[in-house]
Amino acid sequence: MEAHGAGLRRVLVLAFCVAGIWSAYIYQGVLQETLSTKRFGPDGKRFEHLAFLNLAQNVVCLVWSYMMIKIWSRSSAGGAPWWTYWSAGITNTIGPAMGIEALKYISYPAQVLAKSSKMIPVMLMGTLVYGIRYTFPEYICTFLVAGGVSIFALLKTSSKTISKLAHPNAPLGYGLCFLNLAFDGFTNATQDSLTARYPKTTAWDIMLGMNLWGTIYNMLYMFGWPQGIGFEAVRFCKQHPEAAWDIFLYCLCGAVGQNFIFLTISRFGSLANTTITTTRKFVSIVVSSLLSGNPLSTKQWGCVVMVFSGLSYQIYLKWKKLQKLQKKRKAA
Repeated sequence: MEAHGAGLRRVLVLAFCVAGIWSAYIYQGVLQETLSTKRFGPDGKRFEHLAFLNLAQNVVCLVWSYMMIKIWSRSSAGGAPWWTYWSAGITNTIGPAMGIEALKYISYPAQVLAKSSKMIPVMLMGTLVYGIRYTFPEYICTFLVAGGVSIFALLKTSSKTISKLAHPNAPLGYGLCFLNLAFDGFTNATQDSLTARYPKTTAWDIMLGMNLWGTIYNMLYMFGWPQGIGFEAVRFCKQHPEAAWDIFLYCLCGAVGQNFIFLTISRFGSLANTTITTTRKFVSIVVSSLLSGNPLSTKQWGCVVMVFSGLSYQIYLKWKKLQKLQKKRKAA
């Protein structure tokens, strides 16, 4: 009876995590798309300074992580010092800025799809730089994802979707997304090396360190000189309070979503988290198509299914590896 109760509690916690991650990040995607395409106020102006979203997100997550450390962490001794995040902070500032700027040039579904192909630069770097050999099923995953994204990019986008973009330019938009992925790869590698050197580093420590440096770099870039875009963004928000409210909600969704990601990883592992976030991306594309007026053709939906089939197969391969490791540990 006790085992049944524990199992039910585990299922309920998992359902809570799924609901939290999906609701936070799907709504954040809706807000991101709104801020990049909507015309605000009677003057019908667009919010052109999308990089300002990253500064706002840094500030909110910095305060949030500091509060979480004070509330939940008993001791911060042994964690990575705040100054060690300076290099990862640079790439974590430039990468997301490129990803969000891409929304000026390509639609939200196209951006989500392009950013889902993270495995492509990872495998390319692994093969060309480190000489890593991948299995045939892993190459199938990469082929499905790369093929789906490439065909989607080559297919004609609907005139309705193009009319909502600030500066339609598919090659530039996809280029920014793939640069975003490249910078993310360096950021993740640096974070991994820090946690290896400082094993007592918590997720909140990483969140604090990364957002501290992100705030510093973005503040210097946006407010470091009189013509900085930060001043124009603040002026726009004063003139259009609706945009300011959307930005605040966007940042809050990011902070809340991080909470649920940390909870999922701590309770169910990174594989469960990958599965939840991958399915969330697919749902985000569906929501964007149905609610935000970004109609996709039958061929484009085929590309979306192709990409997420590759991602799902990758998750299955990871699950099989995990099962083999667990069996070896039990046998030992």
